[in-house]
Amino acid sequence: MAALQGYGLISTNSPLHFPRTHQFKSSVLSELLTCSGFIFTSRRKNARWVSPIAAVVPNFHLPMRSLEDKNRTNTEDIRSLRVITAIKTPYLPDGRFDLEAYDNLVNTQIVKGAEGVIVGGTTGEGQLMSWDEHIMLIGHTVNCFGARIKVIGNTGSNSTREAIHATEQGFAVGMHAALHINPYYGKTSIEGMTAHFQTVLPMGPTIIYNVPGRTSQDIPPHVIFKLSRNANLAGVKECVGNNRVEEYTENGVVVWSGNDDQCHDSRWDHGATGVISVTSNLVPGLMRKLMFEGRNSALNAQLLPLIDWVFQEPNPIGVNTALAQLGVARPVFRLPYVPLPMSKRVEFVKLVKEIGREHFVGERDVQVLDDDDFILIGRY
Repeated sequence: MAALQGYGLISTNSPLHFPRTHQFKSSVLSELLTCSGFIFTSRRKNARWVSPIAAVVPNFHLPMRSLEDKNRTNTEDIRSLRVITAIKTPYLPDGRFDLEAYDNLVNTQIVKGAEGVIVGGTTGEGQLMSWDEHIMLIGHTVNCFGARIKVIGNTGSNSTREAIHATEQGFAVGMHAALHINPYYGKTSIEGMTAHFQTVLPMGPTIIYNVPGRTSQDIPPHVIFKLSRNANLAGVKECVGNNRVEEYTENGVVVWSGNDDQCHDSRWDHGATGVISVTSNLVPGLMRKLMFEGRNSALNAQLLPLIDWVFQEPNPIGVNTALAQLGVARPVFRLPYVPLPMSKRVEFVKLVKEIGREHFVGERDVQVLDDDDFILIGRY
């Protein structure tokens, strides 16, 4: 019982005081208290408390889902993916999800060769979703496309409690893997960061996302090497650079480049398995070619101006603007995101013509769009 006192349980040595009552017969009161975990002798002053059996179970936090392997994706299936698109979430004019546009976008990714999608990541604006919206979109994606593409739900959070709950729900609705970020803003120690990841890894295949530019805290390699002892760690989405990528690949850790502008060299010179890409929302076929068909410096050079354009402002501003100009998504933005200005939209039209409209998603001619065409939603 000493070990349980820290969890707010009353020890058997604690004095208990009950108000005297004449409304219950002693036998009835004794029966009620016995059912509640109290053992009474014939004399009330000898009352003592006995812990219920459930209170002495060592693992007091039990996950919602079984840890048995039941129709679960093999972690190796995730490790083999080369092109994973951080999929954009389109909106209707009232700010709700435009599932028709979303389905068309995901289907295009599949047709053009993407092997996985990150649902509700930074690009998909999971940070602007309620958890109900987030889990619904993961479930919807699994239901419509789960047999054709791997669905990786961004169920990470800077709150361990939320990360646990969202990951349980994500796997319950069928996602194949989870994407987890280290706690941001309210940062923690290295030990706390490690413990945070260790609470979610047992639930299923997991990709850890290291992007210090957004979290203001790097995940050091020794943390990843420690976590890699867990068979559920599929790998790392790494944004620090190719030296870090090579450090992992030389030690047997699977890595996806998180930087589109570095992904060609990451793949062919530093051992990365592939890329988790934003630009593949726009040109999935070319990104697949870049990852599958060997070193291609000419194609990489052709795509770099587009990649630079996409990331000139914080993601997902660029890709949202581009998809609106391509007619693939309505020009609706959930604030605080706003479209790129007119001059930048003109630049995008030129880029599309230079690379070739046939390589981009959608079928409409690319448009500049007027400022008044865009809808900014603050309440949704």
